[in-house]
Amino acid sequence: MDTEIIWFGLGASLLAGLATGAGALPVLFTKRISDRLLDVMLGFSAGVMLAATAFSLIVPALDIGGPFVVVFGIIIGALVLHLVDRFVPHFHPALGAEGPASRLPKVWLFVLAITIHNFPEGLAVGVSFGSGDTAAGLVIAMAIGLQNMPEGLAVALPLVREGYSRHKSLMYGMLTGLVEPVGGLLGVALVSVFLPILPWGLAFAAGAMLFVVSDEMIPESHRKGFEREATFGLIAGFVVMMLLDTLFV
Repeated sequence: MDTEIIWFGLGASLLAGLATGAGALPVLFTKRISDRLLDVMLGFSAGVMLAATAFSLIVPALDIGGPFVVVFGIIIGALVLHLVDRFVPHFHPALGAEGPASRLPKVWLFVLAITIHNFPEGLAVGVSFGSGDTAAGLVIAMAIGLQNMPEGLAVALPLVREGYSRHKSLMYGMLTGLVEPVGGLLGVALVSVFLPILPWGLAFAAGAMLFVVSDEMIPESHRKGFEREATFGLIAGFVVMMLLDTLFV
């Protein structure tokens, strides 16, 4: 096991997770950001995730494991996220409560929802580093960090509007990203120890991220009437991530 790669993967996923806190910083100065701008930012995040899934996860998985491994890995990743989404209680501002009934405060159900969302992102960073390709790992960590920034703002703003203090809302925004190093450590450790599972790990992370984009991010960015703006944001995010992947890997 290459401990240096494991530390790289853990550190990169931690920095990507902390980007949620950086993105939430505007709540210290304002309670209001236009819904149009927020939807464009969410669309941009979705585009970054789609491109990272395609170019940084699926393409290398196809090269290493072939199409059948990738198909089954994507299906398994999506199904696992579906089951977690169904059986873990959580709360989305747009969709309301999901999963079984819970007596947890709404804010913790909200944090759980973002945690479910963020875990596969950390896993994707860890698996990428576990492959031994540090450049690819850094690119996907950069992509996850980019898309985490508007997500951190999307977490913190509703909390401020519901009466939480600015500093507490910022703290919760940062807290939601701290699950990513857990996923990153798991991904890099497993792939470093059991190299044959690398294509499965890449495809699993891809399926989980595709589920999150389709089930949460795109619907969230389309619910306030700015679907076209969000769509152009998604295209911009996809193009930016495609260029990063092409230029630096």
